[in-house]
Amino acid sequence: MKIKRKVEIAVISDIHLGTYGCHAKDLLSYLNSIEPKKLILNGDIIDVWQFTKRYFPKSHLKVIKKLIDLASRGVEIIYITGNHDEMLRKFAGTTIGNISIVNKMVLEVDGKKAWLLHGDVFDVSIQNAKWIAKLGSYGYNILTLLNRFANWYLEKRGKERYSLSKKIKNSVKSAVKYINDYETVITDLAIENGYDYVICGHIHQPKMEYKENKHGRTLYLNSGDWVENFTALEYQFKRWKVYHFNKDKLSPFYVNEEEEDYDDIEFQDLIAAITIVDQNKRK
Repeated sequence: MKIKRKVEIAVISDIHLGTYGCHAKDLLSYLNSIEPKKLILNGDIIDVWQFTKRYFPKSHLKVIKKLIDLASRGVEIIYITGNHDEMLRKFAGTTIGNISIVNKMVLEVDGKKAWLLHGDVFDVSIQNAKWIAKLGSYGYNILTLLNRFANWYLEKRGKERYSLSKKIKNSVKSAVKYINDYETVITDLAIENGYDYVICGHIHQPKMEYKENKHGRTLYLNSGDWVENFTALEYQFKRWKVYHFNKDKLSPFYVNEEEEDYDDIEFQDLIAAITIVDQNKRK
């Protein structure tokens, strides 16, 4: 039996369940390998923008079941809403057992203040033209699907995975400027409000870096995603770190390890609920 790593706080975001780009099996392996006291889901967990009944694999449903199992075992789960799962924002302030839903929060961590939010409120394209953002999201999903086939071929030949979207973002000046502006705006506001940490997601760029201005400094933390980077934030022994699943030197946990038989579990109510919300949103 493998020993799970004890983690005080784990933060994951941008899973995008319900899309072809989501790597649910890798995420399940990661969740099976840790024993967190607090698990923060920092937005875009279920991709309601692109949800369809035609594509929601069992591995994606297993992620949801795993989260419920963790909560039932006493793990505190905080679900911070994002733009792709914005339909949950009307339930902000709701607590069900060990699971609570919020839009943003301030958490005290060993005497320091951490500001947690998904970060889409600082995205101009979403605030001013949501249809453009959704169109870009569909394009991104197609790109990640193509990338998945490319990586399958590379892995068959014993080569490392390659991220097309990351290459494009890093080579386009406007994309690089957008990321830099995003980080500057969010950290300036964190410093202004006296937060020691600002923890976000949204832009799929894992990072941990101190940001300074003339008023002070804060530690900027971005949990990345489970579409191309497979990353999480972890807090243990009074220190934060960015966890990279692909660089984990420990033996990976199998997806089904210590898992129940999911074949007898009915998820129709979950699918129906998402479908109803999605249909109402389109009217």
